[in-house]
Amino acid sequence: MNLTNSTAEIYVPDGTGADKALARTTHMGIGAHSDDVEIMAMDGILKCFGQKTEWFTSVCATDGAGSPRDGIYASYSDSDMRKVRKAEQKKAAVLGEYGAAVLLDYPSAIVKDPSSPGLASDIREICKAARPSVVYTHNPADKHDTHVAVMIRVVHALQDLAADIQPQKVYGVEVWRDLDWMPDADKVVFDVSAHENLSNALISVHDSQICGGKRYDLAAAGRRRANATYYASHGVDEATQLIYAVDLTPLMHEAKMDIREYVDRHMAGFRKDVAERIGKFI
Repeated sequence: MNLTNSTAEIYVPDGTGADKALARTTHMGIGAHSDDVEIMAMDGILKCFGQKTEWFTSVCATDGAGSPRDGIYASYSDSDMRKVRKAEQKKAAVLGEYGAAVLLDYPSAIVKDPSSPGLASDIREICKAARPSVVYTHNPADKHDTHVAVMIRVVHALQDLAADIQPQKVYGVEVWRDLDWMPDADKVVFDVSAHENLSNALISVHDSQICGGKRYDLAAAGRRRANATYYASHGVDEATQLIYAVDLTPLMHEAKMDIREYVDRHMAGFRKDVAERIGKFI
């Protein structure tokens, strides 16, 4: 497998050869930045943790050079931050017992450039080698430009795969915008209550981001707990942490569908739900 960037890397925590490590993949998280996967793909990480036949692979698109920095990282150069964020992603891979961590090392500007084919090509080749059953990526309503760009590249790459090697499920998960606005019937709900210590540790290992002024560790845990409590208004909590996602699987099979049109379907459902609820009491 030839990845576009010479600086790209496939890290395998248990020392298995890269080809074999990718081939055993069952669940894959494809994120824009180091730490995105630990926020949005916890369902897959937990499903594979401690298992012998289920393996999680993380894919990080960007190089981390543009990261905000503070504290001990305040004087770090872009080159320094690239090294730190790579190291943190590898630490997460060890801690979460990932099958592999793929670091594609793209500048954010290239990821966001629609005329640059490299990222979609790399994702396509990785998925051919790994053949994951489940893929987690960013949701189309995310408000971070790089996240949305990565999601689009993922969708396009998966659309180009032969039907027999496409994943069974593709999910767009909340990070830089939650999905609480979606009607419950449209939400994919992941119960990630188990191993709370592991999920907290996986986010916390990205110290350069947390000390850099963004408390992702507290924010991610808080959102999951809020989702669990506010999911149902009439009934006791059945989980302590929930993550919401939108099912992107139909986009693989409807290649001509505009992603904006697909998102608008869910937004239309939300508008209808709100209007009907208000209308009941007028």
